[in-house]
Amino acid sequence: MAVLLAVGGLLIWLLTSLLATATLQSANQPGTPQETASPAAPSATPRPSLPVKGVSPLDFRVGDCFKDFDPEAIESTVVACGTDHSAQLVAAHRYEAADSYPGGEAMKAKAREACQSAALTDKSNAYDLTYRLAYPSTASWGQGDRRVDCYVTSAAGNIIKSSLLP
Repeated sequence: MAVLLAVGGLLIWLLTSLLATATLQSANQPGTPQETASPAAPSATPRPSLPVKGVSPLDFRVGDCFKDFDPEAIESTVVACGTDHSAQLVAAHRYEAADSYPGGEAMKAKAREACQSAALTDKSNAYDLTYRLAYPSTASWGQGDRRVDCYVTSAAGNIIKSSLLP
């Protein structure tokens, strides 16, 4: 039963991320990759050995690049950013554990804010980029999910061939 609830919560989170897909203009703004708020934000530490298959969205790290990225998938393959990939996690924000559920619109705004303040390299100018947002549903919030994510994907379906983060 607990497994079904966990899988259900993850599916709701993934569906919410799909519904929150937003296309924004690619804007290179000064700053650093956006991991804000708490020390519990996702790690920006590179993975020691790539590729890694079967990575849960809750284990994604800022800077991770994804092969054949599907925002609805419950697992993804993280690849080296110097290889062909279709998406990169460029920013994340984690709400505090004690915070009450702020609502979908507030989390969507927070994810957009993270996207807008994510510093991208000049390499990003070679692509027509789309930002995709992911944030918790009420159900996944109740299971401890406090993270909003900002992914960058190629809007034209082109393959990205390098990290877009400094």
